[in-house]
Amino acid sequence: MQVLVIENYPDTPLGQVGSALQQAGFGWETVKAHEGDALPPDQSAHAGLVVLGGMQNARDDDRYPFLPDVCNLIRAFHSGGKPVLGICLGAQLIARAFDADNILDRPVEFGWHDVLPTEEGRQDPLGCVLEDGEPLFHWHTDSFTLPEDAVHLATSDLTPHQAFRVGRSTYGIQFHFEASSDVVAHWSQTFAEEIEACCPGWQTRLPAEMQCYADAADRAGLKLAQAWAGLLGPSLKAS
Repeated sequence: MQVLVIENYPDTPLGQVGSALQQAGFGWETVKAHEGDALPPDQSAHAGLVVLGGMQNARDDDRYPFLPDVCNLIRAFHSGGKPVLGICLGAQLIARAFDADNILDRPVEFGWHDVLPTEEGRQDPLGCVLEDGEPLFHWHTDSFTLPEDAVHLATSDLTPHQAFRVGRSTYGIQFHFEASSDVVAHWSQTFAEEIEACCPGWQTRLPAEMQCYADAADRAGLKLAQAWAGLLGPSLKAS
């Protein structure tokens, strides 16, 4: 069985998550929901779920009518005891799926900034990777409240809720730990106009920012991805 990966927006690669899955010998199937690919009806054909990010908000059903179906799949995988990972928009959709609030149009948090574990996060298989704080990449305005019974795992200066866990293995992570330095460089070119609008002067600052933060962020991001991949059972391994 493979991991199901849902792309909600163009140019949102698996990045470090893909590297971790490959290293562990796991395969995945990508569904490009933003291009109209049909979502599977349930969780039976896959052993885990990854929901990637996007520039839309988690309540934008009119323009992206597949979003409620993504929430249904999140609940199905969770109920089936299969690991779920939501990144950025994916985390916001997990919050929505479990009846938390989506907080829209906050000030932008962009670039590499420290993410700190909470005390509960230090005891978590993923949260403990953050140790005393790691510089991870951010690109978001929206956020969320925590679902009922969620475990709060991480925070940053601008965003109190950076990561949470529901149950044993459903993780919502707001920051882009999957965004390796290669992914950030790609985004900086592909979305140059959008980035300039929200973060003027980024292209000029990028080389120095990369020099300062990228290596540490790449290491921490891969360790986080490896920790999530470790939640997946041996049945996932590609034959």
